[in-house]
Amino acid sequence: MQPLTNRAKKLEKKPMTLAERAYLPAIFQGLSITMRHFFMKKATVRYPEEVRPFSPSFRGLHVLKRDEQGRERCTACGLCAVACPAEAITMVAGERKKGEEGLYREEKYAISYEVNMLRCIFCGLCEEACPKAAVYLQADKMAPPRFERDEFIYGKDRLVEPVDPSKRSERGIQLTPEQAEALRNKMVQQPA
Repeated sequence: MQPLTNRAKKLEKKPMTLAERAYLPAIFQGLSITMRHFFMKKATVRYPEEVRPFSPSFRGLHVLKRDEQGRERCTACGLCAVACPAEAITMVAGERKKGEEGLYREEKYAISYEVNMLRCIFCGLCEEACPKAAVYLQADKMAPPRFERDEFIYGKDRLVEPVDPSKRSERGIQLTPEQAEALRNKMVQQPA
């Protein structure tokens, strides 16, 4: 069979020198790289004890927000679930019953609202799609590490922010102490 081109090149195998056969230069070169890296500043962070500063555009753990009266903002419209490219959000809608006006803002609310954090890509499209500003991705908290897969499915029990304003700032939700005090005073003044 003929070659397709005449560019074939014949290579000669040179005999190895004594140093190359002993592999000493290669061993010393590898050790020098190891020693150089041994004295460099470490790139890793001991995560629970040390926390790196977050960037201003960081999107972290989800929160379902409450309004000024402490009612849930989510109306279970489903726009966040439709906007989610990873299909990580599922919800079941229900009708508000008589006497639950203090719990839910609208006639329709989410009976169950779940976010699968293993599927979530933290893109923020759910936050942008929500017409009631109910879904919020915190800028200072990330999903904590877990050992079981079912612990990464966050339901309303973990997503809805607490009613007490002082607890909101403990969970890392964006609320200054002055805002928490003003909200607490406003909630005390309103009749139940």
